[in-house]
Amino acid sequence: MMDRLPPLNAVRAFEAVARHLSITLAADELNVTPGAVSRQIRTLEEYMEQPLFIRGHRQITLTPAGEQYFKAVARIIEELRNATRKLKRPPKRRQIKVRAYTTFAMQWLIPRLASFHQEHPKIEVLLTASLDPVDFHKEDLDAAIRLGSGDWPNCNCYVLSDNVLAPVCSPALLDSEPGLHAPADVAEYTMLHSIARPDDWAHWLEATGVIGTVDARAGMTYQSSSMAYAAAIGGQGIAMAQLFLVEKELREGTLVRPFEQTVDMGAYTYYLLTPRHRAESEDMATFRLWLLEQARLTRNAA
Repeated sequence: MMDRLPPLNAVRAFEAVARHLSITLAADELNVTPGAVSRQIRTLEEYMEQPLFIRGHRQITLTPAGEQYFKAVARIIEELRNATRKLKRPPKRRQIKVRAYTTFAMQWLIPRLASFHQEHPKIEVLLTASLDPVDFHKEDLDAAIRLGSGDWPNCNCYVLSDNVLAPVCSPALLDSEPGLHAPADVAEYTMLHSIARPDDWAHWLEATGVIGTVDARAGMTYQSSSMAYAAAIGGQGIAMAQLFLVEKELREGTLVRPFEQTVDMGAYTYYLLTPRHRAESEDMATFRLWLLEQARLTRNAA
């Protein structure tokens, strides 16, 4: 005899509350009252014979048992959504959703995507950009490209690039007075920063031994590194570049390197992240293998 299923309406309410960590938001999503959601949660806890949430004064959190149950339920509901979507309306184009940083997307990924689309015309890559942390449990994403040390929890992490830092500027700025003859000379120019990577200048100045004589925070700050690179091309100052992201500009001469000194950030670099709690689709596997091959070719060409 098969085990009896838990009350499915209560499971649905539990998944929404666990995802939002809010009864009010879950009620809005389900188009019912907060009281109705609370009753469903109590019904499920009675069925389970243990609490699934810790109720605080203004917030709720999952118990260890609730956390474990949520991971399983979220995966099952996602699979149910996917199965329903495929049966109800077979997509004309297969879509994978990828999040990256603006600079990585503009400087590296987008110029290469045309070749992926040419090889796989039926797979659509929906690419978005954000600095926000990624939560695969709460967001409808297949993959993300993030900068870090490769230790994201509950994620498969694949190295994409070497992360080598070096200053870059326009050829005109390099020829201007007072001149860039030694690393400490950057203090006489505007240093260009990115919000996403506020410590890059400090790493390079420390490696070149002038951190004590140059203010690593001085200069102008931009929302993205691509903005800082554009400002450097325009002669507004010196940007601290991740060299693999400015290959084209260095090759074409719109940017130059005033110094040979570099800083290799080692394991702190760009990674492709995919969720461990969901099975990888065939299309996502195709994109992952293509992306890793593009990354390998970039590293070998450096």
